[in-house]
Amino acid sequence: MSIPKPLVQLNQLFIVITVLIALLAAKWFLLLPFLVGVVTLATKRNPVIMAGKTLLRKPASSYQMEDRAQQLFNQWIATICVGVAFISFLMGYTFVGYVFSIMVILAAGVALMGYCIGCTIRYRYMMWKYKRKKHAA
Repeated sequence: MSIPKPLVQLNQLFIVITVLIALLAAKWFLLLPFLVGVVTLATKRNPVIMAGKTLLRKPASSYQMEDRAQQLFNQWIATICVGVAFISFLMGYTFVGYVFSIMVILAAGVALMGYCIGCTIRYRYMMWKYKRKKHAA
């Protein structure tokens, strides 16, 4: 199953905007992308993407598609980083909170420009697993 690219970009934009608002206004706002991430990972259905489907002007199949498994992998990374950031702010480790928040903003922002760091990480991991399996046989 695939996801239309505009919906993936909508989710990336949602992450960038909500984390930016959290850094500039109120750290508790990190709960929004964190909870969306948890719901997505638990149900395999992203609320932002589901809501965004109504915004598509053409049939979903007419857009460039993104791999669903890759998007779930990326969602794991983003959700973990946002969770670490939120907990860090709660515990008074503001530097760590800012580092993880900025990492999320940069990764989602760069993805909006066309480069997916999560894709690179997953690809390298899959190649490592393949080579390890190949040499074990």
